[in-house]
Amino acid sequence: MPTPDRTSLPEIVGAGRELLELGGLDGLTMQAVAARVGVRAPSLYKRVTGREALIALVADATLRDLAAVVQRAADAAGADPRDRLRALARAVRAFARDRPAAFGLVFAPGSELRLAPERLEAAAAPVLAATAELAGADHALDAARTFTAWANGFIGMELAGAFRLGGDVDRAFEFGVEALVGAVAGSTVAGSTVAGSAGAGSAGAGSAGI
Repeated sequence: MPTPDRTSLPEIVGAGRELLELGGLDGLTMQAVAARVGVRAPSLYKRVTGREALIALVADATLRDLAAVVQRAADAAGADPRDRLRALARAVRAFARDRPAAFGLVFAPGSELRLAPERLEAAAAPVLAATAELAGADHALDAARTFTAWANGFIGMELAGAFRLGGDVDRAFEFGVEALVGAVAGSTVAGSTVAGSAGAGSAGAGSAGI
């Protein structure tokens, strides 16, 4: 009789996600995952080709979770796109605070990690829908990138403990959210202003940016 499987791919990925939060990316190793799921490291190679593949699977699962979180936040916020943008910013911040290592994995600038386009599209869809309503279809992507870049930058600095001048960081975050929502809602940028930059970027390896 064949030997029954002692673990599964979902268990391996789940263990990897736990280890990432416990010990950061350096702690996410095949040996550590094997120990956590109760098998020897060589057994993992039946399901995962190596550490790079393991990291990619954890990143994919993280992005899938984030997409679900932001979609729920957008749905709960109602019809007003301003409220949806506010809710999206808060949801991403809460996700990052709860899972800082995972957030850092998928949003790390300059990362060589390749993220599935369908996951990126799902995570970006709620903010793009809101910005399309506020700024118009022609500037939906511009507005979404501006909003997302600010939110991720603020959150990244917060997680790194980079706000060192005191004050209320929560209030600062809400101030920034309101400022960006107002800017997107009041956007009157002419198409000719940005025409020269169209097509300048390309998707590929890197962080989970819009």
